[in-house]
Amino acid sequence: MSGNDLSLLTLLIPLLIFLKLIVRPRAVKIPIKSRHVFITGGSSGIGLAIARQAVAEGARVTILARDVNRLEQAKASIRASTGIEVDILSADVRDFEAVKKAVESSSPIDVLICNHGVFSPYELVNQEMKVIKGIININLVGSFNMVKAALTDMKNRSDRRPVSIAFMSSQSGQVGIYGYTAYAASKFGLRGFAEALQQEVISDDIHVSLIFPPDTDTNSLVEENKKRPPLTKLIAASSGQVMNVDKVAKIALNGIKSGTFFVPCNFMGFWLAVGTAGASPQRSCLMAFVEVVFTGVLRIVALFFQWSWYRSIEKWHAKRKSA
Repeated sequence: MSGNDLSLLTLLIPLLIFLKLIVRPRAVKIPIKSRHVFITGGSSGIGLAIARQAVAEGARVTILARDVNRLEQAKASIRASTGIEVDILSADVRDFEAVKKAVESSSPIDVLICNHGVFSPYELVNQEMKVIKGIININLVGSFNMVKAALTDMKNRSDRRPVSIAFMSSQSGQVGIYGYTAYAASKFGLRGFAEALQQEVISDDIHVSLIFPPDTDTNSLVEENKKRPPLTKLIAASSGQVMNVDKVAKIALNGIKSGTFFVPCNFMGFWLAVGTAGASPQRSCLMAFVEVVFTGVLRIVALFFQWSWYRSIEKWHAKRKSA
Protein backbone atom coordinates (compact mmCIF):
# COMPACT_ATOMS: atom_id res chain seq x y z
CA MET A 1 0.00 0.00 0.00
CA SER A 2 1.40 3.38 -1.03
CA GLY A 3 1.82 6.40 1.18
CA ASN A 4 -1.03 8.15 -0.63
CA ASP A 5 -3.34 5.22 0.09
CA LEU A 6 -2.46 5.33 3.78
CA SER A 7 -3.07 9.08 3.90
CA LEU A 8 -6.48 8.60 2.32
CA LEU A 9 -7.38 5.90 4.82
CA THR A 10 -6.34 8.10 7.75
CA LEU A 11 -8.91 10.62 6.50
CA LEU A 12 -11.75 8.28 5.53
CA ILE A 13 -11.73 5.92 8.53
CA PRO A 14 -12.17 8.71 11.13
CA LEU A 15 -14.92 10.17 8.93
CA LEU A 16 -16.74 6.84 8.90
CA ILE A 17 -16.39 6.50 12.67
CA PHE A 18 -17.64 10.06 13.18
CA LEU A 19 -20.66 9.43 10.96
CA LYS A 20 -21.46 6.24 12.86
CA LEU A 21 -21.69 8.32 16.02
CA ILE A 22 -23.96 11.05 14.65
CA VAL A 23 -26.34 9.51 12.08
CA ARG A 24 -29.94 9.65 13.25
CA PRO A 25 -32.38 7.97 13.61
CA ARG A 26 -30.72 4.69 14.58
CA ALA A 27 -31.03 1.55 12.46
CA VAL A 28 -34.24 -0.41 12.99
CA LYS A 29 -36.06 -3.52 11.78
CA ILE A 30 -39.84 -3.36 11.34
CA PRO A 31 -41.45 -6.82 11.32
CA ILE A 32 -44.55 -7.35 9.19
CA LYS A 33 -45.34 -11.03 9.82
CA SER A 34 -48.68 -11.32 11.65
CA ARG A 35 -48.98 -7.52 11.64
CA HIS A 36 -51.43 -5.21 9.90
CA VAL A 37 -50.27 -3.58 6.64
CA PHE A 38 -52.71 -0.96 5.31
CA ILE A 39 -52.18 0.12 1.68
CA THR A 40 -53.96 2.95 -0.10
CA GLY A 41 -54.24 2.76 -3.87
CA GLY A 42 -53.97 -0.97 -3.34
CA SER A 43 -56.34 -2.16 -6.05
CA SER A 44 -53.80 -1.96 -8.88
CA GLY A 45 -50.20 -1.30 -9.88
CA ILE A 46 -47.48 -0.98 -7.26
CA GLY A 47 -49.97 -1.00 -4.38
CA LEU A 48 -51.46 -4.33 -5.45
CA ALA A 49 -47.98 -5.80 -5.95
CA ILE A 50 -46.92 -4.69 -2.44
CA ALA A 51 -50.13 -6.15 -1.01
CA ARG A 52 -49.43 -9.49 -2.67
CA GLN A 53 -45.86 -9.58 -1.34
CA ALA A 54 -46.88 -8.52 2.16
CA VAL A 55 -49.49 -11.29 2.26
CA ALA A 56 -46.85 -13.78 1.12
CA GLU A 57 -44.67 -12.69 4.05
CA GLY A 58 -47.42 -13.36 6.56
CA ALA A 59 -48.91 -9.88 7.04
CA ARG A 60 -52.59 -9.13 7.50
CA VAL A 61 -53.35 -6.76 4.65
CA THR A 62 -56.03 -4.16 4.05
CA ILE A 63 -56.22 -2.32 0.73
CA LEU A 64 -58.13 0.90 0.24
CA ALA A 65 -59.23 2.51 -3.03
CA ARG A 66 -62.26 4.29 -4.47
CA ASP A 67 -63.53 1.75 -7.00
CA VAL A 68 -65.32 -1.17 -5.31
CA ASN A 69 -65.22 -3.33 -8.45
CA ARG A 70 -61.45 -2.94 -8.79
CA LEU A 71 -61.07 -3.69 -5.08
CA GLU A 72 -63.02 -6.92 -5.49
CA GLN A 73 -60.91 -7.86 -8.50
CA ALA A 74 -57.71 -7.16 -6.53
CA LYS A 75 -58.97 -9.25 -3.62
CA ALA A 76 -59.76 -12.15 -5.97
CA SER A 77 -56.35 -11.80 -7.64
CA ILE A 78 -54.50 -12.00 -4.32
CA ARG A 79 -56.64 -14.95 -3.20
CA ALA A 80 -55.92 -16.78 -6.47
CA SER A 81 -52.15 -16.25 -6.24
CA THR A 82 -51.66 -16.77 -2.49
CA GLY A 83 -54.77 -18.53 -1.18
CA ILE A 84 -55.12 -15.78 1.43
CA GLU A 85 -57.89 -13.23 1.90
CA VAL A 86 -57.26 -9.51 2.27
CA ASP A 87 -59.63 -6.89 3.61
CA ILE A 88 -60.88 -4.17 1.26
CA LEU A 89 -62.21 -0.70 2.02
CA SER A 90 -63.66 1.89 -0.33
CA ALA A 91 -62.98 5.57 0.38
CA ASP A 92 -61.73 8.70 -1.35
CA VAL A 93 -58.49 9.90 0.26
CA ARG A 94 -59.61 13.50 -0.37
CA ASP A 95 -62.48 12.99 2.10
CA PHE A 96 -61.05 13.05 5.62
CA GLU A 97 -64.23 11.85 7.31
CA ALA A 98 -64.52 8.88 4.93
CA VAL A 99 -60.87 8.03 5.45
CA LYS A 100 -61.19 8.35 9.23
CA LYS A 101 -64.19 6.01 9.22
CA ALA A 102 -62.31 3.46 7.10
CA VAL A 103 -59.24 3.58 9.34
CA GLU A 104 -61.29 3.28 12.53
CA SER A 105 -62.97 0.16 11.16
CA SER A 106 -59.58 -1.38 10.47
CA SER A 107 -57.25 -0.20 13.27
CA PRO A 108 -54.75 -0.80 14.69
CA ILE A 109 -52.37 -0.29 11.76
CA ASP A 110 -48.71 -1.33 12.01
CA VAL A 111 -47.56 -0.31 8.53
CA LEU A 112 -49.39 2.46 6.67
CA ILE A 113 -48.40 2.74 3.00
CA CYS A 114 -49.77 5.85 1.29
CA ASN A 115 -49.50 4.56 -2.25
CA HIS A 116 -52.41 6.44 -3.84
CA GLY A 117 -51.64 8.93 -6.59
CA VAL A 118 -52.71 10.41 -9.91
CA PHE A 119 -50.81 12.21 -12.63
CA SER A 120 -51.65 14.16 -15.73
CA PRO A 121 -48.63 15.08 -17.87
CA TYR A 122 -49.23 18.43 -19.53
CA GLU A 123 -47.44 21.74 -19.71
CA LEU A 124 -48.85 24.13 -17.14
CA VAL A 125 -50.20 26.47 -19.81
CA ASN A 126 -52.36 23.61 -21.16
CA GLN A 127 -53.55 22.23 -17.83
CA GLU A 128 -56.80 23.32 -16.20
CA MET A 129 -56.75 24.46 -12.58
CA LYS A 130 -59.27 21.81 -11.56
CA VAL A 131 -56.85 19.13 -12.77
CA ILE A 132 -53.94 20.76 -10.90
CA LYS A 133 -55.98 20.97 -7.70
CA GLY A 134 -57.07 17.36 -8.15
CA ILE A 135 -53.46 16.17 -8.36
CA ILE A 136 -52.42 18.14 -5.27
CA ASN A 137 -55.50 17.10 -3.31
CA ILE A 138 -55.12 13.39 -4.01
CA ASN A 139 -51.34 13.02 -3.91
CA LEU A 140 -50.48 15.41 -1.08
CA VAL A 141 -53.59 16.36 0.89
CA GLY A 142 -54.82 12.77 0.63
CA SER A 143 -51.62 11.63 2.35
CA PHE A 144 -52.20 14.15 5.16
CA ASN A 145 -55.73 12.79 5.54
CA MET A 146 -54.52 9.19 5.78
CA VAL A 147 -51.76 9.90 8.28
CA LYS A 148 -53.94 12.19 10.39
CA ALA A 149 -56.66 9.52 10.52
CA ALA A 150 -54.27 6.72 11.52
CA LEU A 151 -51.68 8.48 13.66
CA THR A 152 -53.37 8.64 17.07
CA ASP A 153 -53.99 4.88 17.17
CA MET A 154 -50.49 4.19 15.87
CA LYS A 155 -49.02 6.29 18.67
CA ASN A 156 -51.24 4.68 21.32
CA ARG A 157 -50.80 1.08 20.16
CA SER A 158 -50.49 -1.66 22.76
CA ASP A 159 -47.92 -3.52 20.62
CA ARG A 160 -44.84 -1.37 21.23
CA ARG A 161 -42.75 -2.87 18.44
CA PRO A 162 -41.62 -0.39 15.76
CA VAL A 163 -44.14 0.59 13.09
CA SER A 164 -43.97 2.46 9.79
CA ILE A 165 -45.56 5.18 7.71
CA ALA A 166 -44.45 5.07 4.06
CA PHE A 167 -45.16 7.41 1.17
CA MET A 168 -45.01 6.45 -2.49
CA SER A 169 -43.24 9.37 -4.11
CA SER A 170 -41.58 9.22 -7.55
CA GLN A 171 -38.35 10.14 -9.26
CA SER A 172 -40.37 13.26 -10.11
CA GLY A 173 -40.21 13.88 -6.37
CA GLN A 174 -36.41 14.00 -6.66
CA VAL A 175 -36.06 16.18 -9.75
CA GLY A 176 -38.55 18.33 -11.64
CA ILE A 177 -39.38 17.17 -15.17
CA TYR A 178 -40.90 19.07 -18.10
CA GLY A 179 -44.67 18.55 -18.22
CA TYR A 180 -44.92 17.43 -14.58
CA THR A 181 -45.36 20.75 -12.77
CA ALA A 182 -48.35 19.74 -10.62
CA TYR A 183 -47.26 16.14 -10.17
CA ALA A 184 -43.69 17.08 -9.18
CA ALA A 185 -45.02 19.71 -6.77
CA SER A 186 -47.21 17.11 -5.05
CA LYS A 187 -44.35 14.61 -4.79
CA PHE A 188 -41.78 17.18 -3.64
CA GLY A 189 -44.36 18.17 -1.02
CA LEU A 190 -44.34 14.62 0.33
CA ARG A 191 -40.66 14.97 1.15
CA GLY A 192 -41.20 17.99 3.37
CA PHE A 193 -44.14 16.23 5.00
CA ALA A 194 -42.10 13.07 5.58
CA GLU A 195 -39.03 14.85 6.99
CA ALA A 196 -41.03 16.88 9.49
CA LEU A 197 -43.29 13.95 10.38
CA GLN A 198 -40.32 11.71 11.17
CA GLN A 199 -39.16 14.17 13.82
CA GLU A 200 -42.67 14.29 15.32
CA VAL A 201 -43.14 10.51 15.59
CA ILE A 202 -39.67 9.11 16.27
CA SER A 203 -40.25 9.10 20.06
CA ASP A 204 -43.17 6.72 19.44
CA ASP A 205 -40.93 4.31 17.48
CA ILE A 206 -42.74 5.21 14.23
CA HIS A 207 -40.45 5.24 11.21
CA VAL A 208 -41.08 7.09 7.96
CA SER A 209 -40.05 5.95 4.47
CA LEU A 210 -40.20 7.84 1.17
CA ILE A 211 -40.15 5.59 -1.90
CA PHE A 212 -38.95 6.82 -5.31
CA PRO A 213 -40.05 4.47 -8.12
CA PRO A 214 -39.16 5.31 -11.73
CA ASP A 215 -41.50 4.57 -14.64
CA THR A 216 -43.06 1.22 -13.74
CA ASP A 217 -44.89 -1.22 -16.03
CA THR A 218 -48.44 -0.58 -14.88
CA ASN A 219 -51.66 0.18 -16.75
CA SER A 220 -51.37 3.75 -15.48
CA LEU A 221 -48.06 4.18 -17.29
CA VAL A 222 -49.65 2.98 -20.54
CA GLU A 223 -52.32 5.67 -20.22
CA GLU A 224 -49.79 8.29 -19.18
CA ASN A 225 -47.60 7.63 -22.23
CA LYS A 226 -50.56 8.42 -24.47
CA LYS A 227 -50.73 11.94 -23.01
CA ARG A 228 -47.10 12.83 -22.37
CA PRO A 229 -45.81 15.86 -24.27
CA PRO A 230 -42.95 14.89 -26.62
CA LEU A 231 -40.39 16.75 -24.50
CA THR A 232 -41.56 14.89 -21.40
CA LYS A 233 -40.96 11.57 -23.14
CA LEU A 234 -37.50 12.70 -24.22
CA ILE A 235 -36.39 13.87 -20.77
CA ALA A 236 -38.05 11.02 -18.84
CA ALA A 237 -36.14 8.50 -20.97
CA SER A 238 -32.93 9.54 -19.18
CA SER A 239 -34.20 7.97 -15.93
CA GLY A 240 -33.51 4.47 -17.26
CA GLN A 241 -35.60 1.50 -18.35
CA VAL A 242 -39.16 0.91 -17.20
CA MET A 243 -39.11 -1.29 -14.08
CA ASN A 244 -41.10 -4.43 -13.38
CA VAL A 245 -43.87 -3.73 -10.88
CA ASP A 246 -43.07 -6.72 -8.66
CA LYS A 247 -39.42 -5.68 -8.42
CA VAL A 248 -40.43 -2.16 -7.39
CA ALA A 249 -42.81 -3.61 -4.79
CA LYS A 250 -40.11 -5.85 -3.35
CA ILE A 251 -37.61 -2.99 -3.06
CA ALA A 252 -40.26 -0.77 -1.51
CA LEU A 253 -41.31 -3.36 1.07
CA ASN A 254 -37.70 -4.17 1.99
CA GLY A 255 -37.00 -0.46 2.45
CA ILE A 256 -40.03 -0.11 4.71
CA LYS A 257 -39.00 -3.12 6.82
CA SER A 258 -35.53 -1.63 7.33
CA GLY A 259 -36.94 1.79 8.24
CA THR A 260 -34.96 3.42 5.41
CA PHE A 261 -36.01 7.04 4.88
CA PHE A 262 -35.11 7.36 1.17
CA VAL A 263 -35.99 4.19 -0.78
CA PRO A 264 -34.75 4.50 -4.39
CA CYS A 265 -35.67 1.69 -6.76
CA ASN A 266 -33.00 1.75 -9.48
CA PHE A 267 -29.46 2.95 -10.21
CA MET A 268 -30.53 6.45 -11.25
CA GLY A 269 -32.80 6.80 -8.24
CA PHE A 270 -29.99 5.74 -5.91
CA TRP A 271 -27.65 8.45 -7.12
CA LEU A 272 -30.46 11.01 -7.13
CA ALA A 273 -31.09 10.11 -3.49
CA VAL A 274 -27.40 10.58 -2.69
CA GLY A 275 -27.16 13.86 -4.60
CA THR A 276 -30.32 15.33 -3.07
CA ALA A 277 -29.87 14.05 0.49
CA GLY A 278 -29.64 17.54 1.97
CA ALA A 279 -30.75 17.48 5.62
CA SER A 280 -32.83 14.31 5.32
CA PRO A 281 -32.65 11.59 8.02
CA GLN A 282 -30.09 8.85 7.46
CA ARG A 283 -29.89 5.60 9.46
CA SER A 284 -26.88 4.08 7.69
CA CYS A 285 -23.41 5.43 8.44
CA LEU A 286 -22.19 3.80 5.22
CA MET A 287 -24.82 5.65 3.16
CA ALA A 288 -24.02 8.86 5.03
CA PHE A 289 -20.38 8.30 4.07
CA VAL A 290 -21.36 7.88 0.39
CA GLU A 291 -23.45 11.07 0.55
CA VAL A 292 -20.61 13.11 2.07
CA VAL A 293 -17.97 11.83 -0.35
CA PHE A 294 -19.96 11.92 -3.60
CA THR A 295 -22.29 14.93 -3.27
CA GLY A 296 -19.91 17.34 -5.02
CA VAL A 297 -19.26 14.96 -7.91
CA LEU A 298 -22.97 14.30 -8.31
CA ARG A 299 -23.65 18.01 -8.57
CA ILE A 300 -21.40 18.05 -11.65
CA VAL A 301 -23.30 15.07 -13.07
CA ALA A 302 -26.60 16.83 -12.36
CA LEU A 303 -25.40 19.95 -14.17
CA PHE A 304 -24.55 17.80 -17.17
CA PHE A 305 -28.06 16.34 -17.20
CA GLN A 306 -29.56 19.82 -16.91
CA TRP A 307 -27.39 20.96 -19.84
CA SER A 308 -28.64 18.00 -21.89
CA TRP A 309 -32.30 18.63 -21.00
CA TYR A 310 -32.21 22.35 -21.68
CA ARG A 311 -30.38 21.74 -24.94
CA SER A 312 -33.15 19.33 -25.98
CA ILE A 313 -35.76 21.96 -25.07
CA GLU A 314 -33.97 24.65 -27.08
CA LYS A 315 -33.67 22.38 -30.11
CA TRP A 316 -37.33 21.36 -29.88
CA HIS A 317 -38.59 24.92 -29.82
CA ALA A 318 -36.18 26.02 -32.54
CA LYS A 319 -37.47 23.21 -34.76
CA ARG A 320 -41.09 24.20 -34.10
CA LYS A 321 -40.41 27.83 -34.93
CA SER A 322 -38.71 26.96 -38.20
CA ALA A 323 -41.45 24.54 -39.29
